[in-house]
Amino acid sequence: MLLGIGSAEETVYRTILENPSYGVVELSLELGWPVHQIRDTLDELAKLSLLRPSWEEPDVLRLVRPEVGLAALLAREEAALLAKQQEIERSRMAVAQMIAAYADQNPARSGEDSESLVGIDTIRARIEEQVAECRQELLGFEPKSAQTPDNIAASRPLDEALLDRGTAIRVVYTDSIRNDQPTSAYAAWLTERGGQVRTTPGLPLRMLVFDRRVALLPTDPEDSSVGAVLLRGAGVVTALVALFEQTWGAATPLGEERRRDEKGLSHQEREVLRLLSAGLTDEAVARRLDVSVRTLRRVTADLMERLEARSRFQAGYLAATRGWLPRP
Repeated sequence: MLLGIGSAEETVYRTILENPSYGVVELSLELGWPVHQIRDTLDELAKLSLLRPSWEEPDVLRLVRPEVGLAALLAREEAALLAKQQEIERSRMAVAQMIAAYADQNPARSGEDSESLVGIDTIRARIEEQVAECRQELLGFEPKSAQTPDNIAASRPLDEALLDRGTAIRVVYTDSIRNDQPTSAYAAWLTERGGQVRTTPGLPLRMLVFDRRVALLPTDPEDSSVGAVLLRGAGVVTALVALFEQTWGAATPLGEERRRDEKGLSHQEREVLRLLSAGLTDEAVARRLDVSVRTLRRVTADLMERLEARSRFQAGYLAATRGWLPRP
């Protein structure tokens, strides 16, 4: 719709321009429209000041030339746009004043390198604020393969807002995401919208980094809803970004077949060997990789069979001699 002129009004107006003598009947015959539709359209054109009553015959509508009628419509649109811009500017100033007043009441947010957050409501509110300020890139670790419906519902509009304004999103999930349909579907949606998702056998904790300047970490890695800490210190945030980049470089893009090294080991199998050799229990390794103990023991049994080992001790010895374990 141009200048408030609908398609029907534009068609009738152009027809009258080409045939100034046409009345209702002629317009109806020319366009093949019923008379009542022609009359309704003429009334709309009169409201737009593109037709006006004749001075000699008040019941007859006369054409207003485009250089007069359309110029008046354009001036009206420009005035409305100027008023809207002034309203937006007033709103921007009001928002800036509210933000400044809020910052004055919460000086710790901008003046300290760390801020403790307690409760899921507070955490999500701070995430929303950081997302609103994030412009270049959001980095994330998601160590839990099964995201709750509430987490997915809360994340979707935030991720959508970031992607709509061109902010890059890179997230690393654990390989076990493939076992949870809602979470894997959400990750697939994220990649379809332009985000990047990779997976790795295990992640140390949940983490979000906004524009490489602010990081959000849980106070309890086992339950991120209990509390979190917001970090702004350049040194610690730089270290966390380095950890992310190292993990990202070794991770597998979502949808790609899991890669195996020259010894035929998957990333997950290498991580299982590394953690078990470090003395972790089955339960601790399963928790670190976000898989069930049953799944871990199946992977371990498969590795022992390939090594032709009768015990875990022998498996560790054979894995070390064959170069399956990373060197200290």
